[in-house]
Amino acid sequence: MRLFLAPMEGVVDHHFRSIYSAIGGIDICVSEFLRVNDRPISTKTLLRDCPELRGLREAPNDRSATPTGTPVRVQLLGSNPQSLAASACNAATLGAAAIDLNFGCPARTVNNSQGGAILLKNTRLISDIVGAVRRAVPVKVPVTAKIRLGFEDRSCYMDNAVAIAEAGASELVVHARSRADGYRPPAYWSCIAEIVAALDIPVVANGEIWNLEDWRRCKSESNCEDFMLGRGLVACPDLALQIKAEVSGLAIVPFTWDRVVELLFGFYQATKGAYPKRFLGNRVKQWLFYLQMCYPEAQVFFQEVKRYRYPEQFAQAFSAQGVSLRC
Repeated sequence: MRLFLAPMEGVVDHHFRSIYSAIGGIDICVSEFLRVNDRPISTKTLLRDCPELRGLREAPNDRSATPTGTPVRVQLLGSNPQSLAASACNAATLGAAAIDLNFGCPARTVNNSQGGAILLKNTRLISDIVGAVRRAVPVKVPVTAKIRLGFEDRSCYMDNAVAIAEAGASELVVHARSRADGYRPPAYWSCIAEIVAALDIPVVANGEIWNLEDWRRCKSESNCEDFMLGRGLVACPDLALQIKAEVSGLAIVPFTWDRVVELLFGFYQATKGAYPKRFLGNRVKQWLFYLQMCYPEAQVFFQEVKRYRYPEQFAQAFSAQGVSLRC
């Protein structure tokens, strides 16, 4: 069984991938989407947005990975098969562990630009994109894709899934909702089971896995062996470890708030120099928004720091939580 860290746009950047890779339980990360228009993405942009790429000077077998060794796939989004193929070729040259194609993003601005989930309305174009990318990159570099169950409704998922597999994809992630469903419960995991039965490639289940019980039901209803965790993992940093422990029959001690706040402080340290000073701590506040779903202490901490903008304020707040500021 493999567990994937979902590529949540604006949340799961390379800082976040590094932290969750170090926590453990995650087998594969996927970059935030890189938008491809009519021209291929440049090397500069690829290395900026996915710094886990090794670059041209590294050995060709040294694939993109987090500092602790978790493979990182490069996710591309767009509707032009030729420029997507050229971008994928560039990413593969830089050492991409795999090329992932986004046919699932529900954001209106993305869809209005003919990217993400709106492509689910055009099975032929999806096939052309997957085929073009597959032909453009070396055989040893996997080409994968992610879809939702449809755009306006859940009626086209089988056509799109079969087209993606027949065009040469080596793996498919399925978010078990349509674009119209958004992120509203429930996730329709039983639809994934139909895709699993129809395809000869691995299928990864995604959507509405917030805890162990959700994972058990998803596994039962989807017939999947592999799973992608998004908001549930952001809210519960040891969820992947809990799942792996259940599979192996081992017991683990759930993360306490003290452990989580140490992770928060490390994230603050890693990100505070990456953004303009007026946005200091915004990434910490963003993570706290999710963490308060599982940790009551996160609600209190969020209320304390939500208006903070200066290093001295954050240092005092973390110190009051018992964090050593010497690291």
